[in-house]
Amino acid sequence: MTDNTPFIRPDMKAFLDALAGMGGPAIADMTLEEARASYVALHGMADRPARDLAVIRDLNCPGAGGDIPLRLYDPRESREMGPIITFYHGGGFVIGDLETHHALCTEIAALMDLPLVAVDYRRAPEHPFPAAVDDCESATRWIASSPDALGRGVTGIITIGDSAGGTATLAVGQLLEAKPAATPVVLQVPIFPLAGDAINSASLEQFSEGYVLTKSAVEFFDTAYQADRSDHRGFPILGDHSNAPPTVLVTASLDPIRDSGRDYAKALADAGADFTFLEMKGVTHSFTNLRQAVPSTQADLERVITAMKFTLGKAK
Repeated sequence: MTDNTPFIRPDMKAFLDALAGMGGPAIADMTLEEARASYVALHGMADRPARDLAVIRDLNCPGAGGDIPLRLYDPRESREMGPIITFYHGGGFVIGDLETHHALCTEIAALMDLPLVAVDYRRAPEHPFPAAVDDCESATRWIASSPDALGRGVTGIITIGDSAGGTATLAVGQLLEAKPAATPVVLQVPIFPLAGDAINSASLEQFSEGYVLTKSAVEFFDTAYQADRSDHRGFPILGDHSNAPPTVLVTASLDPIRDSGRDYAKALADAGADFTFLEMKGVTHSFTNLRQAVPSTQADLERVITAMKFTLGKAK
């Protein structure tokens, strides 16, 4: 008899058991304010503390819907011209903000030893599709222009994001390929992105409950965001992959939207794109923000960083 039980790391299982023991309503049964607060609470409980960096500064840039809040991180007070990381947070384009991913942004900036700018895009349902991607594109173009407000000259853009932010990463890469920015995207890093329509996918059914992100939450975000299912900005797998930037694509084996990321890897391979595909075994969606509660995921993030450095090295 074949055992179809998926592999779960011991520390991941302990965290999932603890979550199950806490109970509480599903995200689809919460008010919007409760859903956003629960996301803040989850990351505050499960993620490692933020690093102290030489520079952590809030700023903003213009966008179609008004000023877009940003946060600049840099482990160095000053530096010569070089690449800059642009980070888009997860949360289904509905929950999440600069605070939920603050610790992760400090970690990425420190491990990469590069400046990072996090983008606080407009969220649904107040601002449905494509407001979030529009803000991510606008902010990235602004960063690429090496504005004096950053105090850093930019030679290349590294786009990175988790979950919905991974979707935005792919969408922005396609938009900046179609209409180049002042500085090119030299690397894109979508982490467990929703790259294509996950509804009715095998992974969504297999991991529908009990793996941090649930099927009902995916449906909740989908309803709130209202992405056009024929538009590559909502489902980047529909776009052109032949000129995709060098890519480090990351999925999690226990993720309901895992198959969407796997499908994107195949699309990149079929297009002959330059990419590295990493699937982290035995962990769930959001593993990058669970690094204290699930200690083994720190090494997963460090694998992503190593792949990023390797790819940037190839590009030199």
